[in-house]
Amino acid sequence: MAGLALTGCSGAASSSSAAASGTSSSASASSGSPSRSSASASAAPSGTHQLQEDYQRVIADVLPSVVQITAGDSLGSGIVYDTKGDIVTNAHVVGSATTFTVTLPNSSKTFDATLVGTFPDSDLAVVRLSDVPNGLKPAAFGDSGKVEVGQITLAMGSPLGLASSVTQGIVSATGRTVTEPQSPNSPGATIGNMVQTSAAINPGNSGGALVNLDSQVIGINTLAAVDQELNGNAAAGIGFAIPAATVTSIADQLIKSGTVTNSGRAALGITARTYFDSDFQPAGAAIVSVVSGGAAEAAGLAAGDVITKLGDTGITTIGSLTTALAALQPGAKETVTYQRDGQTKTVDVTLGTL
Repeated sequence: MAGLALTGCSGAASSSSAAASGTSSSASASSGSPSRSSASASAAPSGTHQLQEDYQRVIADVLPSVVQITAGDSLGSGIVYDTKGDIVTNAHVVGSATTFTVTLPNSSKTFDATLVGTFPDSDLAVVRLSDVPNGLKPAAFGDSGKVEVGQITLAMGSPLGLASSVTQGIVSATGRTVTEPQSPNSPGATIGNMVQTSAAINPGNSGGALVNLDSQVIGINTLAAVDQELNGNAAAGIGFAIPAATVTSIADQLIKSGTVTNSGRAALGITARTYFDSDFQPAGAAIVSVVSGGAAEAAGLAAGDVITKLGDTGITTIGSLTTALAALQPGAKETVTYQRDGQTKTVDVTLGTL
Protein backbone atom coordinates (compact mmCIF):
# COMPACT_ATOMS: atom_id res chain seq x y z
CA MET A 1 0.00 0.00 0.00
CA ALA A 2 2.66 2.46 -1.13
CA GLY A 3 2.06 6.09 -0.16
CA LEU A 4 -0.68 5.19 2.29
CA ALA A 5 -0.88 5.47 6.04
CA LEU A 6 -3.72 4.61 8.37
CA THR A 7 -5.82 6.49 10.86
CA GLY A 8 -8.22 5.31 13.52
CA CYS A 9 -11.78 6.46 13.02
CA SER A 10 -12.83 7.98 16.29
CA GLY A 11 -13.51 11.70 16.24
CA ALA A 12 -13.65 14.70 18.53
CA ALA A 13 -17.05 14.88 20.18
CA SER A 14 -16.92 18.58 20.83
CA SER A 15 -16.02 19.73 17.32
CA SER A 16 -17.77 17.30 14.99
CA SER A 17 -20.21 19.10 12.72
CA ALA A 18 -21.31 19.02 9.12
CA ALA A 19 -23.35 21.13 6.75
CA ALA A 20 -25.07 20.34 3.51
CA SER A 21 -26.50 22.47 0.74
CA GLY A 22 -29.42 21.47 -1.39
CA THR A 23 -29.65 21.85 -5.14
CA SER A 24 -32.61 22.19 -7.39
CA SER A 25 -33.07 22.10 -11.13
CA SER A 26 -35.74 22.90 -13.64
CA ALA A 27 -36.50 21.54 -17.09
CA SER A 28 -38.76 22.59 -19.91
CA ALA A 29 -40.93 19.96 -21.56
CA SER A 30 -41.14 19.54 -25.29
CA SER A 31 -43.68 17.67 -27.31
CA GLY A 32 -43.64 13.98 -26.55
CA SER A 33 -41.29 14.25 -23.55
CA PRO A 34 -43.86 13.04 -20.98
CA SER A 35 -44.26 9.76 -22.83
CA ARG A 36 -40.50 9.32 -23.14
CA SER A 37 -40.10 9.97 -19.43
CA SER A 38 -42.77 7.42 -18.61
CA ALA A 39 -41.22 4.84 -20.89
CA SER A 40 -37.80 5.42 -19.35
CA ALA A 41 -39.18 4.92 -15.85
CA SER A 42 -41.00 1.74 -16.74
CA ALA A 43 -37.89 0.37 -18.43
CA ALA A 44 -35.70 0.74 -15.33
CA PRO A 45 -34.24 -2.68 -14.53
CA SER A 46 -36.09 -4.45 -11.75
CA GLY A 47 -32.76 -5.47 -10.23
CA THR A 48 -32.08 -1.82 -9.37
CA HIS A 49 -35.25 -1.63 -7.31
CA GLN A 50 -34.51 -4.98 -5.69
CA LEU A 51 -31.05 -3.85 -4.60
CA GLN A 52 -32.52 -0.67 -3.16
CA GLU A 53 -35.07 -2.69 -1.24
CA ASP A 54 -32.28 -4.96 0.03
CA TYR A 55 -30.36 -1.93 1.30
CA GLN A 56 -33.43 -0.58 3.06
CA ARG A 57 -34.20 -3.95 4.64
CA VAL A 58 -30.66 -4.37 5.97
CA ILE A 59 -30.61 -0.82 7.33
CA ALA A 60 -33.94 -1.38 9.11
CA ASP A 61 -32.60 -4.66 10.54
CA VAL A 62 -29.18 -3.53 11.75
CA LEU A 63 -29.10 0.24 12.28
CA PRO A 64 -31.14 0.01 15.54
CA SER A 65 -28.18 -1.98 16.96
CA VAL A 66 -25.52 0.66 16.16
CA VAL A 67 -24.95 3.31 18.84
CA GLN A 68 -22.88 6.44 19.35
CA ILE A 69 -20.32 6.44 22.19
CA THR A 70 -18.84 9.54 23.79
CA ALA A 71 -15.73 9.08 25.93
CA GLY A 72 -14.57 12.44 27.26
CA ASP A 73 -13.92 14.56 24.16
CA SER A 74 -13.70 11.52 21.86
CA LEU A 75 -16.60 10.21 19.82
CA GLY A 76 -17.06 6.83 18.17
CA SER A 77 -19.57 4.09 17.50
CA GLY A 78 -20.50 0.74 19.00
CA ILE A 79 -22.65 -2.33 18.35
CA VAL A 80 -25.22 -3.72 20.77
CA TYR A 81 -23.91 -7.19 21.59
CA ASP A 82 -26.54 -8.70 23.89
CA THR A 83 -29.74 -7.92 25.81
CA LYS A 84 -27.76 -7.27 29.03
CA GLY A 85 -26.60 -3.94 27.63
CA ASP A 86 -23.11 -4.99 26.50
CA ILE A 87 -21.78 -2.95 23.59
CA VAL A 88 -18.67 -3.88 21.61
CA THR A 89 -16.46 -1.17 20.16
CA ASN A 90 -12.81 -0.33 19.44
CA ALA A 91 -10.32 0.01 22.27
CA HIS A 92 -9.14 3.28 20.76
CA VAL A 93 -12.69 4.64 21.07
CA VAL A 94 -12.79 4.08 24.84
CA GLY A 95 -9.15 5.07 25.35
CA SER A 96 -8.35 5.35 29.06
CA ALA A 97 -11.92 6.25 30.05
CA THR A 98 -14.05 4.03 32.29
CA THR A 99 -17.36 5.85 32.00
CA PHE A 100 -19.20 6.80 28.82
CA THR A 101 -22.30 8.34 27.35
CA VAL A 102 -24.19 6.21 24.83
CA THR A 103 -26.80 7.54 22.42
CA LEU A 104 -29.16 5.01 20.88
CA PRO A 105 -30.13 5.22 17.19
CA ASN A 106 -32.70 7.82 16.14
CA SER A 107 -32.90 9.12 19.71
CA SER A 108 -31.60 12.13 21.58
CA LYS A 109 -31.79 10.31 24.91
CA THR A 110 -28.44 9.32 26.35
CA PHE A 111 -27.49 6.46 28.66
CA ASP A 112 -24.59 6.06 31.03
CA ALA A 113 -22.22 3.14 30.48
CA THR A 114 -19.15 1.71 32.21
CA LEU A 115 -16.15 -0.22 30.96
CA VAL A 116 -16.36 -4.02 31.04
CA GLY A 117 -12.91 -4.64 29.60
CA THR A 118 -10.49 -3.66 26.86
CA PHE A 119 -7.93 -5.55 24.77
CA PRO A 120 -5.75 -3.01 22.94
CA ASP A 121 -3.70 -5.74 21.17
CA SER A 122 -6.77 -6.41 19.01
CA ASP A 123 -8.23 -2.89 19.40
CA LEU A 124 -11.46 -4.17 20.94
CA ALA A 125 -13.41 -3.21 24.05
CA VAL A 126 -16.79 -3.79 25.68
CA VAL A 127 -18.84 -1.23 27.62
CA ARG A 128 -22.11 -1.90 29.44
CA LEU A 129 -25.19 0.29 29.81
CA SER A 130 -25.94 1.08 33.44
CA ASP A 131 -29.68 1.14 32.74
CA VAL A 132 -30.84 -1.21 29.97
CA PRO A 133 -33.81 0.22 28.02
CA ASN A 134 -36.70 -1.88 26.82
CA GLY A 135 -36.40 -3.14 23.27
CA LEU A 136 -32.62 -3.08 23.11
CA LYS A 137 -31.75 -4.99 19.92
CA PRO A 138 -28.49 -6.97 19.68
CA ALA A 139 -26.92 -7.28 16.25
CA ALA A 140 -26.44 -10.64 14.54
CA PHE A 141 -22.80 -11.49 13.79
CA GLY A 142 -21.98 -13.47 10.65
CA ASP A 143 -19.26 -15.94 9.75
CA SER A 144 -16.36 -13.74 8.66
CA GLY A 145 -14.65 -16.84 7.28
CA LYS A 146 -17.23 -16.81 4.48
CA VAL A 147 -16.60 -13.20 3.48
CA GLU A 148 -15.58 -12.95 -0.17
CA VAL A 149 -14.19 -10.18 -2.34
CA GLY A 150 -16.95 -8.42 -4.24
CA GLN A 151 -19.68 -8.89 -1.64
CA ILE A 152 -21.73 -5.75 -1.01
CA THR A 153 -21.18 -4.10 2.36
CA LEU A 154 -22.82 -1.31 4.34
CA ALA A 155 -20.85 0.64 6.96
CA MET A 156 -22.94 2.02 9.83
CA GLY A 157 -21.91 4.42 12.56
CA SER A 158 -21.53 8.08 13.51
CA PRO A 159 -19.01 9.66 11.13
CA LEU A 160 -18.22 13.26 12.13
CA GLY A 161 -20.91 13.00 14.79
CA LEU A 162 -23.66 12.31 12.25
CA ALA A 163 -25.42 9.52 14.13
CA SER A 164 -27.00 6.57 12.31
CA SER A 165 -25.18 7.21 9.02
CA VAL A 166 -24.80 4.53 6.36
CA THR A 167 -22.33 4.20 3.48
CA GLN A 168 -22.09 1.43 0.92
CA GLY A 169 -19.33 -0.39 -0.92
CA ILE A 170 -17.92 -3.86 -1.44
CA VAL A 171 -15.41 -6.16 0.20
CA SER A 172 -12.19 -5.10 -1.53
CA ALA A 173 -9.91 -7.72 0.03
CA THR A 174 -9.70 -10.13 2.94
CA GLY A 175 -6.88 -11.33 5.16
CA ARG A 176 -5.16 -7.93 5.41
CA THR A 177 -2.63 -7.43 8.21
CA VAL A 178 -2.68 -3.79 9.26
CA THR A 179 -0.77 -1.79 11.87
CA GLU A 180 -2.56 1.12 13.49
CA PRO A 181 -0.76 4.42 14.07
CA GLN A 182 0.20 5.09 17.66
CA SER A 183 -1.90 7.70 19.44
CA PRO A 184 -2.88 8.62 23.00
CA ASN A 185 -5.75 6.11 22.68
CA SER A 186 -3.95 3.39 20.71
CA PRO A 187 -0.65 1.61 21.31
CA GLY A 188 -0.33 0.95 17.58
CA ALA A 189 -1.80 -2.55 17.46
CA THR A 190 -1.04 -4.88 14.56
CA ILE A 191 -4.20 -6.73 13.58
CA GLY A 192 -4.41 -9.68 11.20
CA ASN A 193 -7.11 -11.01 8.92
CA MET A 194 -8.85 -7.65 8.54
CA VAL A 195 -11.56 -7.03 5.96
CA GLN A 196 -10.80 -4.24 3.48
CA THR A 197 -13.83 -2.37 2.18
CA SER A 198 -14.59 0.45 -0.23
CA ALA A 199 -17.45 1.67 1.97
CA ALA A 200 -16.53 5.12 3.29
CA ILE A 201 -15.16 5.05 6.87
CA ASN A 202 -14.61 8.43 8.51
CA PRO A 203 -13.75 9.77 12.00
CA GLY A 204 -16.55 8.67 14.31
CA ASN A 205 -17.17 5.42 12.40
CA SER A 206 -14.75 3.45 14.58
CA GLY A 207 -16.56 0.72 16.47
CA GLY A 208 -19.50 0.71 14.08
CA ALA A 209 -20.79 -2.16 11.98
CA LEU A 210 -19.68 -3.46 8.60
CA VAL A 211 -22.70 -5.42 7.40
CA ASN A 212 -23.56 -7.82 4.57
CA LEU A 213 -26.86 -8.08 2.72
CA ASP A 214 -27.98 -10.87 5.08
CA SER A 215 -28.14 -8.24 7.87
CA GLN A 216 -25.11 -9.79 9.57
CA VAL A 217 -22.19 -7.88 11.06
CA ILE A 218 -19.04 -9.17 9.34
CA GLY A 219 -16.66 -6.74 11.01
CA ILE A 220 -16.14 -3.66 13.17
CA ASN A 221 -15.12 -0.51 11.29
CA THR A 222 -11.69 0.44 12.64
CA LEU A 223 -9.29 2.19 10.26
CA ALA A 224 -9.21 4.32 7.16
CA ALA A 225 -6.22 4.85 4.89
CA VAL A 226 -4.73 8.27 4.28
CA ASP A 227 -2.54 9.22 1.33
CA GLN A 228 0.76 10.77 2.39
CA GLU A 229 1.22 12.14 -1.12
CA LEU A 230 -1.99 14.15 -0.63
CA ASN A 231 -0.84 15.74 2.65
CA GLY A 232 -2.47 13.05 4.72
CA ASN A 233 -5.94 13.44 3.22
CA ALA A 234 -8.25 10.46 3.18
CA ALA A 235 -7.59 7.84 0.53
CA ALA A 236 -11.05 7.27 -0.90
CA GLY A 237 -12.45 3.78 -0.69
CA ILE A 238 -9.81 2.12 1.51
CA GLY A 239 -11.06 1.18 4.96
CA PHE A 240 -10.51 -1.77 7.27
CA ALA A 241 -12.70 -3.72 9.69
CA ILE A 242 -11.80 -6.26 12.39
CA PRO A 243 -13.45 -9.56 11.36
CA ALA A 244 -16.51 -10.80 13.22
CA ALA A 245 -14.80 -13.99 14.40
CA THR A 246 -12.17 -11.96 16.25
CA VAL A 247 -14.81 -9.58 17.62
CA THR A 248 -17.02 -12.29 19.10
CA SER A 249 -14.11 -14.27 20.55
CA ILE A 250 -12.61 -11.25 22.34
CA ALA A 251 -15.98 -9.80 23.39
CA ASP A 252 -17.14 -13.09 24.92
CA GLN A 253 -13.99 -13.30 27.04
CA LEU A 254 -14.20 -9.68 28.17
CA ILE A 255 -17.84 -10.10 29.15
CA LYS A 256 -17.13 -13.32 31.05
CA SER A 257 -14.08 -12.21 33.02
CA GLY A 258 -13.00 -8.72 31.97
CA THR A 259 -9.76 -10.12 30.54
CA VAL A 260 -8.57 -12.05 27.48
CA THR A 261 -6.77 -15.35 27.98
CA ASN A 262 -7.04 -16.65 24.40
CA SER A 263 -6.40 -13.94 21.84
CA GLY A 264 -6.35 -16.33 18.89
CA ARG A 265 -3.11 -14.64 17.88
CA ALA A 266 0.25 -16.32 17.40
CA ALA A 267 3.22 -15.48 19.61
CA LEU A 268 6.86 -16.50 19.94
CA GLY A 269 6.96 -15.79 23.65
CA ILE A 270 9.76 -13.22 23.55
CA THR A 271 10.56 -9.63 24.34
CA ALA A 272 12.54 -8.15 21.47
CA ARG A 273 13.86 -4.93 19.98
CA THR A 274 14.99 -3.85 16.53
CA TYR A 275 18.62 -4.82 15.82
CA PHE A 276 20.84 -2.43 13.83
CA ASP A 277 23.85 -3.60 11.85
CA SER A 278 27.27 -1.93 11.57
CA ASP A 279 25.86 0.51 9.00
CA PHE A 280 23.11 1.50 11.47
CA GLN A 281 20.47 -0.15 9.28
CA PRO A 282 17.64 -2.25 10.79
CA ALA A 283 18.62 -5.87 10.28
CA GLY A 284 16.47 -8.05 12.52
CA ALA A 285 14.64 -8.47 15.82
CA ALA A 286 17.04 -9.03 18.73
CA ILE A 287 15.66 -11.18 21.53
CA VAL A 288 15.93 -9.41 24.88
CA SER A 289 14.30 -12.17 26.93
CA VAL A 290 12.22 -15.31 26.44
CA VAL A 291 9.04 -16.25 28.29
CA SER A 292 9.47 -19.26 30.53
CA GLY A 293 7.65 -22.20 28.95
CA GLY A 294 6.97 -20.22 25.77
CA ALA A 295 7.42 -21.21 22.14
CA ALA A 296 10.87 -19.62 21.75
CA GLU A 297 12.30 -21.23 24.89
CA ALA A 298 10.95 -24.63 23.86
CA ALA A 299 12.72 -24.29 20.50
CA GLY A 300 16.02 -23.29 22.08
CA LEU A 301 16.00 -19.60 21.17
CA ALA A 302 17.69 -17.35 23.74
CA ALA A 303 18.40 -13.76 24.64
CA GLY A 304 20.94 -12.28 22.23
CA ASP A 305 19.70 -14.21 19.19
CA VAL A 306 18.72 -11.98 16.25
CA ILE A 307 15.72 -13.18 14.23
CA THR A 308 16.09 -12.42 10.52
CA LYS A 309 13.32 -14.55 8.97
CA LEU A 310 10.04 -16.08 10.05
CA GLY A 311 9.14 -18.73 7.51
CA ASP A 312 9.78 -17.05 4.17
CA THR A 313 9.24 -13.54 5.52
CA GLY A 314 12.29 -11.36 6.07
CA ILE A 315 12.46 -9.69 9.48
CA THR A 316 14.26 -6.35 9.76
CA THR A 317 12.46 -4.67 12.68
CA ILE A 318 10.35 -5.60 15.68
CA GLY A 319 7.42 -4.17 13.72
CA SER A 320 7.98 -6.53 10.79
CA LEU A 321 8.10 -9.47 13.22
CA THR A 322 4.82 -8.38 14.83
CA THR A 323 3.22 -8.05 11.41
CA ALA A 324 4.42 -11.51 10.34
CA LEU A 325 3.08 -13.09 13.53
CA ALA A 326 -0.29 -11.35 13.16
CA ALA A 327 -0.89 -13.24 9.92
CA LEU A 328 -0.31 -16.64 11.60
CA GLN A 329 -2.30 -18.86 13.95
CA PRO A 330 -1.32 -20.34 17.32
CA GLY A 331 -0.08 -23.90 16.92
CA ALA A 332 1.40 -23.27 13.48
CA LYS A 333 4.93 -24.57 12.95
CA GLU A 334 7.29 -22.02 11.39
CA THR A 335 11.01 -22.04 10.65
CA VAL A 336 12.85 -19.22 12.40
CA THR A 337 16.13 -18.05 10.88
CA TYR A 338 18.39 -16.27 13.34
CA GLN A 339 21.93 -15.10 14.00
CA ARG A 340 23.90 -16.37 17.01
CA ASP A 341 27.57 -15.57 17.60
CA GLY A 342 27.96 -14.50 13.98
CA GLN A 343 26.50 -17.72 12.57
CA THR A 344 23.18 -18.18 10.75
CA LYS A 345 20.98 -20.91 12.24
CA THR A 346 17.43 -22.18 11.76
CA VAL A 347 14.99 -23.85 14.11
CA ASP A 348 11.38 -25.00 13.82
CA VAL A 349 9.08 -23.29 16.33
CA THR A 350 5.51 -24.23 17.22
CA LEU A 351 3.88 -20.87 17.83
CA GLY A 352 2.12 -20.13 21.09
CA THR A 353 -0.72 -17.72 21.90
CA LEU A 354 -0.31 -14.01 22.55
